[in-house]
Amino acid sequence: MSYSLQLYTLRNAIAEDLPGTIRKVAEIGYTQVEPYNFVATAKELGAALKENGLTAPSGHAPLLSQDQDEIFAAAKELGITTVIDPYLPAEHWQDAGDIRATAEKLNAAAKKGAGYGIRVGYHNHAWELESSIEGRTALEFFESLLDPELVLEVDTYWVAVGGQDPVDILTKLGDRVKFIHIKDGNLTTDTKAQQPAGQGKVPVLDVIAAAKSLEVGVVEFDDYSGDIFDGISQSLAYLNAAAEGAKA
Repeated sequence: MSYSLQLYTLRNAIAEDLPGTIRKVAEIGYTQVEPYNFVATAKELGAALKENGLTAPSGHAPLLSQDQDEIFAAAKELGITTVIDPYLPAEHWQDAGDIRATAEKLNAAAKKGAGYGIRVGYHNHAWELESSIEGRTALEFFESLLDPELVLEVDTYWVAVGGQDPVDILTKLGDRVKFIHIKDGNLTTDTKAQQPAGQGKVPVLDVIAAAKSLEVGVVEFDDYSGDIFDGISQSLAYLNAAAEGAKA
C-alpha cells in the first residue's frame, strides 16, 4: 500500500502555477498523485509529473457525462491505470432503478476502458451512505450491481459524514475497495473545518487497516482553513510515522 495526493486539494495553486505546484508536492515527499480534470491539462501535467519523478496510478474524470474515449486516451498518456468517476449528485441515489441505471453505465464504461488497458472505479460522497435501499446503504446496493472488474474508491470521511462507520463499510465492501480517500476533521459538511490526518474524529489508522485489498491511500482535503501545503505535509508525516511505527 502506498500514499498519493488528490490534486483537487491544490486546485487553486494549480490554477496559478501547475508546474510549480507539482514540484512542491514532490518536495514535500509525495511520490504519487491522483489528478482530476486531466483531459484539459494532460500535456502540461504529464510534463510536470515526469520532471518531478511522480506517477499517477489513479485519476478522477466524469465518465458518465463526458467523452469516455477522450478520457481514457488522456489517462493512458499520463500513465493512469484506474479512472474513477468522482461524483453523482444525491438525486441519483434515492431509488433502486436509478442506481441500477448508473451501475449499467459504469459497467459499460469499464468494458470500454478495458480496451485501453484501464480499470474503472467510483468515488462516493455522503449521500450514497445516507440513502437506504432494500435494507442497506445505497453504496452497498450499488456495489452488488457492479461487474467484477470495477473498483471502489471509498471516501472514508464522507462515509462518516453520511452517518456510517467507515471501518464497518470498508469491511462490508471487502475486496472491491482498492483506493480510499484519507481525510480528517469534525465530520460535518463544513469543508473548511477539515484537518490533517490524525487530528480529527476519523480513526484514520483503523480505517486504513480495514481496507484489506487497498492499493493506494489518497490524501485529500476538500478545503482547509490553514496553509494547504502545510496541511498535506502534516498528513503525509502522520501516515509515514504510523507506517514506520508498524514496522518497528
